[in-house]
Amino acid sequence: MEKRVLFKSAWLPWVLIAPQMIVILVFFFWPAAQALRQSVLIEDAFGSSSEFVGLENFRRLFADPTYLASFYTTAFFSAVVAVAGLSIALLLAVMANRVVRGAGIYKTLLIWPYAVAPVVAGVLWLMMFASPYGTIAYALRSIGFQWDHVLNGNHAMALIIMAAVWKQISYNFLFFLAGLQSIPHSLIEAATIDGASPWRRFWSIVFPLLTPTTFFLLVFNIVYAFFDTFAIVDAATHGGPGKDTSILVYKVYYDGFKALDINGSAAQSVVLMAIVVALTVVQFRFVEKKVQY
Repeated sequence: MEKRVLFKSAWLPWVLIAPQMIVILVFFFWPAAQALRQSVLIEDAFGSSSEFVGLENFRRLFADPTYLASFYTTAFFSAVVAVAGLSIALLLAVMANRVVRGAGIYKTLLIWPYAVAPVVAGVLWLMMFASPYGTIAYALRSIGFQWDHVLNGNHAMALIIMAAVWKQISYNFLFFLAGLQSIPHSLIEAATIDGASPWRRFWSIVFPLLTPTTFFLLVFNIVYAFFDTFAIVDAATHGGPGKDTSILVYKVYYDGFKALDINGSAAQSVVLMAIVVALTVVQFRFVEKKVQY
């Protein structure tokens, strides 16, 4: 039987949710409304004059080849970060779930990267690949591979992907490990008695029971790749070389704060928000059908 909480006062529930609602209004809805307003205006860099231009900022955006190129860059970056982050975290969670001796130390070490700020993660990976004294760059040169993320766009993209995946693995690992530990051992034991191989047990029993967790993490990782990786890109590559690592969220910052195209940047933020909302709706509309609750 469902237990419902009843409040003696009609205004008490509103008081309890008021702090969170204030935070959402001030830090989400108000900036979003400001971005929508600025996206249909043309203002000078100091905001002293403005003119309503309708959708002109959006038409100018989609006529810009560099902006269209950033769509491909963002799509590739987000897909690789989400898939690699989920796959590696799931592998580590399965391994950690089978560890008996030293499990606490193993899990603690895997959780640590989540405590690192994104900008620090970007700087750490940049230092490891920095030429000529970065440890990984030195090891690559010793085997004859010339790493140069400053001039090579593929190397720069690989650098920010590795940093972004490493930063997010801990978060994914925690949820996958919790999901694995919630699966009844009796199901695994029954499949083992029936002669199912470990691979068969994983795909027929374990992974289907993990689909709710996987679906949640997929949505979260897509949002993470689109928004929360800005600091990694800014710290590691500054969107370079050229525009090879200039993902959409970094281009919003660069055009708004460095190129001082405030209204074009606002239009970009509106487009970015629409893309993420659309992707989330598509995932809930189609991907969730594969989830087994």
